[in-house]
Amino acid sequence: MMANNASSEGYFILLGFSKWPHLEATLFVLILIFYLITLIGNLFIIILSHIDSHLHTPMYYFLSNLSFLDLCYTTSSIPQLLVNLWGPEKTISYAGCLVQLYFVLALGTTECVLLVVMSYDRYVAVCRPLHYTVIMHPRFCHMLALACWVSGFTTSALHSSFTFWVPLCGHHQVDHFFCEVPALLQLSCVDIHANELTLMVMSSIFVVIPLILILSSYGAIAKAVLRMQTTTGLQKVFGTCGAHLMVVFLFFIPVMCIYLQPPTETSQDQGKFIALFYTVVTPSLNPLIYTLRNKDVRGALRRLMGY
Repeated sequence: MMANNASSEGYFILLGFSKWPHLEATLFVLILIFYLITLIGNLFIIILSHIDSHLHTPMYYFLSNLSFLDLCYTTSSIPQLLVNLWGPEKTISYAGCLVQLYFVLALGTTECVLLVVMSYDRYVAVCRPLHYTVIMHPRFCHMLALACWVSGFTTSALHSSFTFWVPLCGHHQVDHFFCEVPALLQLSCVDIHANELTLMVMSSIFVVIPLILILSSYGAIAKAVLRMQTTTGLQKVFGTCGAHLMVVFLFFIPVMCIYLQPPTETSQDQGKFIALFYTVVTPSLNPLIYTLRNKDVRGALRRLMGY
């Protein structure tokens, strides 16, 4: 089993971007900058949503969850990547790889479900405004958020366990910058069709279906928006919904490129840069998108600064 092979060595080697050694210094600087932006931006959203009473609404409650989720998601892989880019050692312990895989899967799955919940919140706000406070009751919002986290961590426990029961072929070089399912499956010396089928089913359930639900919600929102007569109402809807849709596409499109295509050597190399985008760039852009495109957040910032 993978546990027997890898644990006897005690570590995996994360090859990462070792094929392009001339890029490693540049990548280190860029990734560090984006990581700091992610930490500062998402902490800012969480703190602002907590201290400003005008933001004590379901939308900003879910946005705070998303910001906390992005903080955890980037921290589960980026510090290890920075260490590997900085020095010659590109190893991760067997236990560290197992923990990293578990949290990357758990947090990624949670984000997929949370984005569906956020689109439902916007659907109720636009299409059923008179019933919004009744439907999106604080207790119901807490239950939705809890369901997102529980579904993500439960699914990850099953999927990561199934992945780590695959026998290795003797070497322990992971052709990626973090422990990820497709890269780990490439180390197998047995038939992995069952694992690939599981990966495809899980991707369909937690990537394709959520994306369909999100687009359906925004299809209904678009119809409702077209019936609006006031310019102010239109601007507010486009401000909040447009920001959320941008976040959805920035997350789902790269993830679909990784998990919904057959693995090849070319796609593996491309996949590293695509994964770099949704693990590093997207979480850093989310606070900027919501801050720059949202009048409520800008207003809260002005109140905080005393303007």
